Amino acid sequence: MGKSPAPLAKRQGTKVILPLYIYPISDRTWEPLHKLISAHPSLHFLIVVNPDSGPGDTFLPSHDYMRELPKLNAHVNVTTVGYVLIEYCLGIEGIFLDETPNLYSSERAEYLQAVKQHIKATSGIFGDRLVIYNPGTPPDTGLIPPLPAGPDVVITCEEPYDRYGGDKVQQRLKEYPCDWARAGHMISALPNREIATIARQLCQRGAYLFVTDMVENFYESFARSWTEFVAAEET
Repeated sequence: MGKSPAPLAKRQGTKVILPLYIYPISDRTWEPLHKLISAHPSLHFLIVVNPDSGPGDTFLPSHDYMRELPKLNAHVNVTTVGYVLIEYCLGIEGIFLDETPNLYSSERAEYLQAVKQHIKATSGIFGDRLVIYNPGTPPDTGLIPPLPAGPDVVITCEEPYDRYGGDKVQQRLKEYPCDWARAGHMISALPNREIATIARQLCQRGAYLFVTDMVENFYESFARSWTEFVAAEET
């Protein structure tokens, strides 16, 4: 493993990006999330709603999502986006596009632009109709042109902490920078005792952050480190 990124001053206005892949079996399933959202009113949460790794397996949403999603949207510091394009009239405000390409070609750039334009023009999506790309690694700059042509958010790193701190990942992050206001990092398998410190360091890397000490299934449950991470984001 290479050196970890040197700590820099914390940026202001960082946000929590949370892939919420936890099915709301009851009205208490998302209670830990509601408590933290209410406890940190000055921190904004961008929540990726993912029924069944996409729009779900039925034409209409389940009654569980119809019951619970409006409760999330009732928080003024929450924006919900769908994992893929879903016009369920649930009040989502954008689309999270997973596994977008990171190597440029004119065909890929044209395809992404067409997808973005379709989302922005879809009346069934509310608010700013956020478009989020998740290539998982820094994409070639030709795939993420500046706004308004490019995406609103780019997940430039989705890695375990050991790999994130390695020379290969850090070198690519340097070679293919994304402007701070659009960049997002989703880092797993952090040492539990270092959650707060690392989260604060990552705040200068991107405006949208998710970190966890969990090694697997970290989008399907609330980690023990969840409370500590959110508190570190706000301080």
